[in-house]
Amino acid sequence: MLNSKLRLWATLTFVGSVPAWAQARTVSPPGLSWAWPLVGLGVVLVALGAGVGWLLARHRQKNVVGKAEEILAQARQQAEEFLRDRLATAQAEAEQLRQREEERLRKKEAELIQLEERLHQREESLAKRTHYVEVLENTLRQDEAELTRLTEVGEALLAEERALLERVAGMTQEEAKEYLLKLLEAEAERHFARKIAEVERRTKQEADRRARRILADAVQRCALEYAEEATVSAVPLPSEEYKGRIIGRDGRNIRAFEALTGVEVLVDDTPEVVVLSSFHPVRREVARVALEKLLEDGRIHPARIEEAVRKAKDRVEEAIEEAGEKAAFEAGVELSPELIRLLGRLHFRTSYGQNQLQHALEVSFLARMLAEELGIDAKLAKRAGLLHDIGKAVDHEVEGSHALIGADLARRFGEPWPIVNAIAAHHGQAEPSTITAALVQAADTLSAARPGARKETYERYVQRLTELERLARSSPYVKEAYAIQAGREVRVIVRPEKASDDVAAKLAYDIARQIEEQIQYPGEIKVTVIRQTQFVDTAR
Repeated sequence: MLNSKLRLWATLTFVGSVPAWAQARTVSPPGLSWAWPLVGLGVVLVALGAGVGWLLARHRQKNVVGKAEEILAQARQQAEEFLRDRLATAQAEAEQLRQREEERLRKKEAELIQLEERLHQREESLAKRTHYVEVLENTLRQDEAELTRLTEVGEALLAEERALLERVAGMTQEEAKEYLLKLLEAEAERHFARKIAEVERRTKQEADRRARRILADAVQRCALEYAEEATVSAVPLPSEEYKGRIIGRDGRNIRAFEALTGVEVLVDDTPEVVVLSSFHPVRREVARVALEKLLEDGRIHPARIEEAVRKAKDRVEEAIEEAGEKAAFEAGVELSPELIRLLGRLHFRTSYGQNQLQHALEVSFLARMLAEELGIDAKLAKRAGLLHDIGKAVDHEVEGSHALIGADLARRFGEPWPIVNAIAAHHGQAEPSTITAALVQAADTLSAARPGARKETYERYVQRLTELERLARSSPYVKEAYAIQAGREVRVIVRPEKASDDVAAKLAYDIARQIEEQIQYPGEIKVTVIRQTQFVDTAR
């Protein structure tokens, strides 16, 4: 390529110089003929330069071609070396890949061989198990057949034995079943009686221990005096002549007094005593205070009676408020003025001879001490105990149960819900929703049921004892029964030839449950069953 360019350049240079020389010769002025040889020489020199240049270009072209061939040869050699290196690397990598694949295939082949061995072992094990199952099935079929045969033989033998037993025993199968059932029933009854006695003994020991400690501590720490009161009040007279003054001319004084107080005045043959009768304790107290004031003054007439009754009402109201404040102070409870007055009215209220204000204080103390023993809120318990019978202050004026009336009063005067619930539930007319309500129930029962707390009429007392003895004698095992300790214990003597020790234990349980279901009584009734055998002989 370089050689071709040099040849083209030389040719163009020569061709371009010929027209220039010819033109110069044609137009040259005369007298310049000496210059033509110089021009010719220049042309020759140019031609020689072109030839030399061509030769140099030819030589240079040969050098370039030689270098190019040398470079090409080196490139070919390097390419061959690179190709040999890459080929060697590729062959080495291919060899490594082939070795890895052969190793992986050998591992796979080994795993397949192991799997084949395991499958073969499992097939052998399955074949053995199948054979073993077949052997077992055959054995079971044989055993089943043998069992069927033995069952048939056994049934035949049992039938023969049953017939033989019926002939020997002289009773049929149904009769024998009935006899066995009776034996089992008697045995179960004895077992049940023993279990009852054991459970009752353990339970009673634990319950008695805990209850005795709590209740004994509470009762021992609370000792209040009771004054038995009735529905009449006796007012002593200075002399018999005052009876006539009380009656007045044509009975006007006594009629005015009864109309103003609502109390019946009984003037009888009892010397120097007038009896005031009323179911309402506050009215009876007003009448007593008014009559005593009239007797002190000696002037008894309708106007004076009216004034005395008015002043007596004021004095009684003051006494009611003082009694309520005193009770609240003793219990350590702060109450509203309305509840203080209602609480003070209980001072003149009795139930079975038990003063209700003293009863409320005792219930408050007992509830507080029981709450302290059990670790609950003692302040709430004593407040609920003090107010539990607040409804009795107005039960002569409002219809309904005193528990529900008291709960309504407590709710009206802003007492919290646990207090209201304890008041409403202390006689079971509402469901106790708190432990405090249950404690108030227990304290109320304990206060009312302990000996000496309440009176009971002689007729009702005798009737209750008679019912206890009659109920205890209702069992055919009982020989005699006695109610002792004011009806708080029943001694039952059983017939030893009919009742065993187990039956005696069950009899005590049954009598106690019957007493709970059929008889109403305060406190507890202990049932003691005695079984005793005596043998008497005479030495001669």
